[in-house]
Amino acid sequence: MSESKRVTGNSEAAFLKARQVMPGGVSSPVRAYKAVGGRPLFIKEAVGCIVTDLDDNEYIDYVGSYGPMIVGHANERVVAALSKAIGRGTSYGAPTEAETQLAGTIVSALPAVEMVRFVNSGTEAAMSAIRLARAVTGRDLIVKCIGCYHGHVDGLLVEAGSGALTLGTPSSPGIPASITASTLIVPYNDLNAAKELFAQYGDKIACFAVEPIAGNMGLVIPAPGYLAGLRELCTQFGALLLFDEVMTGFRVAWGGAQVRYGVEPDLTCLGKVIGGGLPVGAYGARREIMERVSPAGPVYQAGTLSGNPLAMNAGIATLDILQEPGAYEQLEATSAKLIAGFATAATESNVPVALNRVGSMLGLFFVREQGQPVTNFTEATACDPKAFATFFHAMLDGGVYLAPSPYEALFVSLAHDDAAIEATIKAARGAFAVVAESRN
Repeated sequence: MSESKRVTGNSEAAFLKARQVMPGGVSSPVRAYKAVGGRPLFIKEAVGCIVTDLDDNEYIDYVGSYGPMIVGHANERVVAALSKAIGRGTSYGAPTEAETQLAGTIVSALPAVEMVRFVNSGTEAAMSAIRLARAVTGRDLIVKCIGCYHGHVDGLLVEAGSGALTLGTPSSPGIPASITASTLIVPYNDLNAAKELFAQYGDKIACFAVEPIAGNMGLVIPAPGYLAGLRELCTQFGALLLFDEVMTGFRVAWGGAQVRYGVEPDLTCLGKVIGGGLPVGAYGARREIMERVSPAGPVYQAGTLSGNPLAMNAGIATLDILQEPGAYEQLEATSAKLIAGFATAATESNVPVALNRVGSMLGLFFVREQGQPVTNFTEATACDPKAFATFFHAMLDGGVYLAPSPYEALFVSLAHDDAAIEATIKAARGAFAVVAESRN
């Protein structure tokens, strides 16, 4: 690995201080750089597609707060909406018209959603949706895919992706065996395995929870017919199909993966983009399902900060921008240019990679042999984590900020212009060359 020419003293000092008062020095595990080595950068500001750390190093950002910054950091329209909202107070614990407006936009965009309930995170959304599925069906078992991540819910933190996978702990102490016993697991993209499981447990399954596009074992694309096959299975056995679109909702298309692939789930979880970078989550479904939720029905769920006016207004402004003509076409074109540049750069250095893309979400895998695909958890975890760590640090040296884990997606925003993409590809050429050199 090439020696960094960046100055990082302020970030290093900040990390040492943070470790005295926070577990691992961070508020979320992946940020601690356990998967790539070294010490994390502490970010002081971000504008457009550029983040700046405490040492005034600037980086082209492909983390995007793990997805929500689809219109770029500190977008002037989002900032204006927030500035106006914050002057009216930050939280009321009472209804606002902004909730109704954002909910209306979501309902109009997602074919499977007629009503929506706002929460504060994707984890809350998944937890609440699972409870609702069990109440609707009167069944206890849930199914999830190996490597898919639905937040740190006890019953879903089994064979999980994202940070749990990065740290080598796909399940966690502190979760009773009686809870995980109600969770069945199958490989992602393996429809036959799902059929076998339903054949055995079908009358006991409340729901099948899945990331329609897996984004927590790197980016893994659904195989042709996979999502439609799950839809058929759930319908056949009376289970509910839950799409966790916390990452993909309004990211891969207006309306998310369910629109892009034309498959309607029974339950949808959202987050990220719908809050414009503020803490938010939501779950939605057909009216007859959502009217089971309190106070309309008996399924209890509440939250003091749910529907927070700042998050609602940031989300409204973000979705307004995404509705403008050409927004998704720009995201597609920019992302296609970036992934093509990665492919060329890797080939030039003879470094075998698998590159996946859906819309403005990208996956980069350092496979063992050229042409090797990555379509599931087993193939993702068979890739070379040391090569990714080398690439990650070399990209930092080249002024590009990636997620510090081989199991996270890259996110492109409307703020990534041609100059940023060209600079990223130039940095990638150097970084792939460093990876090739490290293997010799």
